[in-house]
Amino acid sequence: MKKPSKSNGLIDPQAKREATKYDQPIASRELILELMAERDVPMRFAELAAALDIQNDNDLLSLQKRLRAMQRDGQLISGRRGALGLPKKMDLVKCKIIGHRDGYGFASPVEGGDDFFLSSRQMYRVFDGDEVLVAQSGHDNKGRPEGQIVEVLTRAHVTIVGRYMEEGGIGYLLPHNRRISNHVLIPPKCKLGAKSGQLVSVKLTDYPTEVLGAKGEVEEILGDHLDPGLEIDVAIRAHDIPNEWPEEVLAQAGALRDEPAESDKKDRIDLRHLGLVTIDGEDARDFDDAVYCEREGSGFRLWVAIADVGHYVPIGSALDDEAFNRGNSVYFPERVVPMFPEVLSNGLCSLKPQVDRLAMVCEMSIDGEGQVTDSTFYSAVIHSHARLTYNQVGQVLEEGWSDAVPADRYDGLLRLHELYKVLRAARAKRGAIDFETVETRIVFDENRKIDSIVPIIRNDAHKLIEECMLAANVATANFLEASELAALFRVHEGPSTERLEALRTFLGELALDLPGGLDPTPLDYQSVLARLHDRDDAQVIQTMLLRSLSQAVYKPDNNGHFGLNYDAYAHFTSPIRRYPDLLVHRAIKRLATAQNRPVKTSATKEDKRALYPYTMADLVAAGEHCSMTERRADDATRDVQLWLKCEYLRHHIGDEFAGVVSSVTRFGIFVELTDIYMEGLVHISALPSDYYHFDQASQRLVGEHTRQTYQLGDAVRVQVARVDLDDRKIDLELVGSVVPGAGRKGPKKPPKSRAKKSERPSQRQSAKPSGTQKNASAKKPAAAHKTVNKKGAPKRRSRK
Repeated sequence: MKKPSKSNGLIDPQAKREATKYDQPIASRELILELMAERDVPMRFAELAAALDIQNDNDLLSLQKRLRAMQRDGQLISGRRGALGLPKKMDLVKCKIIGHRDGYGFASPVEGGDDFFLSSRQMYRVFDGDEVLVAQSGHDNKGRPEGQIVEVLTRAHVTIVGRYMEEGGIGYLLPHNRRISNHVLIPPKCKLGAKSGQLVSVKLTDYPTEVLGAKGEVEEILGDHLDPGLEIDVAIRAHDIPNEWPEEVLAQAGALRDEPAESDKKDRIDLRHLGLVTIDGEDARDFDDAVYCEREGSGFRLWVAIADVGHYVPIGSALDDEAFNRGNSVYFPERVVPMFPEVLSNGLCSLKPQVDRLAMVCEMSIDGEGQVTDSTFYSAVIHSHARLTYNQVGQVLEEGWSDAVPADRYDGLLRLHELYKVLRAARAKRGAIDFETVETRIVFDENRKIDSIVPIIRNDAHKLIEECMLAANVATANFLEASELAALFRVHEGPSTERLEALRTFLGELALDLPGGLDPTPLDYQSVLARLHDRDDAQVIQTMLLRSLSQAVYKPDNNGHFGLNYDAYAHFTSPIRRYPDLLVHRAIKRLATAQNRPVKTSATKEDKRALYPYTMADLVAAGEHCSMTERRADDATRDVQLWLKCEYLRHHIGDEFAGVVSSVTRFGIFVELTDIYMEGLVHISALPSDYYHFDQASQRLVGEHTRQTYQLGDAVRVQVARVDLDDRKIDLELVGSVVPGAGRKGPKKPPKSRAKKSERPSQRQSAKPSGTQKNASAKKPAAAHKTVNKKGAPKRRSRK
């Protein structure tokens, strides 16, 4: 490619990059965008080629391909006359579609900003997750900016999972994903023998347009909804979770040895003498981390050894590409979709007891106040001295003994417990938000039918490991920050102004306040939590505090971690199951020293680039992708949990449960069943006959004539009336009277997960009533929404 003419004054800012990537480089995207911004008018292909002085046929073909790719990515848009223009100049915004079960949706700007409301008519041509260009067309009746889809850039779905249905001889797919409200037409010759009501996977053959709906063909019949384990197969496909290994990945994994070679152990610090142990769950098989602690004066020295996955996974290899594609392991009840093949995740990389393993080690000095005063990173060879479980270690810490724990490990565990107490005190002093969240475990019988749903009880062993991992992750983030090497951080932003306003309104109705003004700190949040211990509505208030926070994400820009109250935080401790951790390991290897000398003493610039070739743009894209795969895994596992709990309650229709009002809406109240931590809806039509005013500020429904009030935290007794397995919804009916403000308190020993889950706010899926809602515009009070129930209280179902 010739240089652009001097008359346009443009020099390609990425000429060197293009020259390294292509034998015959052409104008970079940056140059094309700069040229079009300077011209300030749409340009035809011939005009662009002339301005760039591109004449060769091969170069012209390459330019066409580049321009098509830029259109695909939303950087350019083609007008009606074929001229290319800049979306911003055309007032177009690149957005991602967020669907709603009721047909409407939202277009969320990729670069941030207010969402555009999309009517059901606009949503007819797209699916949830599609990327589009949107123009603002006005405001809807609620004052929200309303959008019009100008162009669909990329489609999020190749296949869709759902229930095959037939009505009047016409077959169609009812998508399992509740955010996809469009049906997919299945021609008779494309149904693969599927019967109405069966769950199937459908390959899309025609995407929807403004006038025609989507079409598809059944490519797999999954079975009936009652088949054991089917809920996981459906979730995997519905959420597009990769679960089959490409041949080249299996070939690469199959070529690995069962144990580290002696050559692999060279140039590593030998820690095999150190009493490192793993502490994990009863069923764990992929052991990421091992820990050991010694007293050091008035403080401690802590070793956190993490599986050196990167040693076996070359950058750009088939294993690496597939791990990036997956982003993380996905943990379903009694089933895991791993990020790496089991030969790595459960074998060569897993820190099994009594065998040598390669590790990346973070060695820290911690003073008596719980502050890390020094930390070092290096490659090592380790030898785990015991595989311990949380229950075993918990028993040692509480009772001083456990037959299952080797006697020579006792002193080490007690030192770790002493360190934990110091770190925990430092955490409290720092002001990290300490939510008491409850997680549940589903217990199956021998036929994989649900036997019970039980809370997971966390003991000091869980918390001990969590604090050790937090210390290593913070040391990692500080190390990366000091190096100024671009790397991925775990970022948790503070609450938005809108969420703060809503939270303070809610707290004010309960005689509580959140200090801190427009910029509250984690300590301000913790001060609210500290006042909840004796309150009956503690759990509900805690949930509202959680919902006011954003979700943590991966970014190369370190903006700190609000929830944990750290200035810098990164993920280092789980490279077997999280791809960002693997990227962080590679950054550390690029920087770290072993035995006071560089890991590669003769490393040239090219060698270092090979160790860590990532640009800032690469890391931005990796952070966005891994944040997406994390949300995808959360959505899929939540989907399975809801499915299983609904399946459990299908066998308890007519039974009564204790519950607490967990949310109030204009169409009814949500009640969380105390014993199984599952929400159901008491619809407005199932409440005693009255006109009900919905007070959003105080989150309550008030009967106009009876003055009966339903509000957050009320203790209730309910009966299971209906379960919709497809929509994962439960309809409840009130039984007996309501006890105001007598809902259950937060658990005394909250079963909390490790840092990753405890930092993540839970978000309720939007729900609409399954029954009929009858609204009457309220005349008094003016600020309230009024709903009328003319049916009266429903008859109580007989108990089965």
